[in-house]
Amino acid sequence: MNNLLYYYSLSFYVCFILSSNCPDGPAIMTVLSLFPTGGEERPLEGLYLGLNLHRQAEDGDLLIYSNYISSLDGRISLTLDHSGESQVPEAIINGRDWRLYQELAAQSDVMITSARYFRQLAKGQAQDLLPVGQEPAYADLNGWRESEGLKAQPDVVIISNSLDIPVGSLAVLKGRRILIFTGKHAEASKVDRLEAAGAELFVMDGPEVSGAALKAVLIALGYRSAYMIAGPLVHRTLIADRVLNLLFLTTRLRLIGGAGFDTILGGDIGGAVEMHLRSLYLDRNASNAQFFAQYALQQG
Repeated sequence: MNNLLYYYSLSFYVCFILSSNCPDGPAIMTVLSLFPTGGEERPLEGLYLGLNLHRQAEDGDLLIYSNYISSLDGRISLTLDHSGESQVPEAIINGRDWRLYQELAAQSDVMITSARYFRQLAKGQAQDLLPVGQEPAYADLNGWRESEGLKAQPDVVIISNSLDIPVGSLAVLKGRRILIFTGKHAEASKVDRLEAAGAELFVMDGPEVSGAALKAVLIALGYRSAYMIAGPLVHRTLIADRVLNLLFLTTRLRLIGGAGFDTILGGDIGGAVEMHLRSLYLDRNASNAQFFAQYALQQG
């Protein structure tokens, strides 16, 4: 699973929805548990939904979790030669991973992204992927949110120091709360323009948005679960301040190589962070073998 700065195509999860039409035959609709228990078959659907991430935070706290899909050699995106934009490699994206992406989205009060997605959206280079899926395959997730007392769709946080956000691109979030976090050097005219478009602006005390300040504001606003769907720099912002709690990482068992690539983390994080494996599943589907891993970050 990867962030929303990049784009998926419907064609990459048709085989998941209509598994009997896949070239490799019917998909295996279970995964094999490797840790903490080994040898148990688990249904793919509901694998992450049962975590109830929206209920894990203690009173007065916030659970922040991130999610990526990567090749075995660590690529989460490759640079396109003709445009210089980055895109999730077609060799790793697949509908089984996308199902779990949607399950994580379904458990969030708010989704954390960056301005880049909206710039791509304005150029027609990204799809509207911010909502929890409205396709029939995800009807259970929408019904689950309703039964859990959650809003129909999560609110959206945008982290941007430049505030280069095309106002028109925010129209996809109609009816949802839009929270934009920026540094103290933000141009007043950009702040005014975005507020006029219905966004709520939070100007930080420092030149850049910090993970600690972001978390404090979201807790004060009453949020309990936040799903980070941005790229490696926003990931760094959260990990540098040790406010990220969980990392969900799908590793597609393919080597793809390529130049101009991103990994899941960009920039200095103030020293190594210990990661504790919480669960590991093997997806043995013939057309897209992959691992689904959940890690907890050591806090403090």
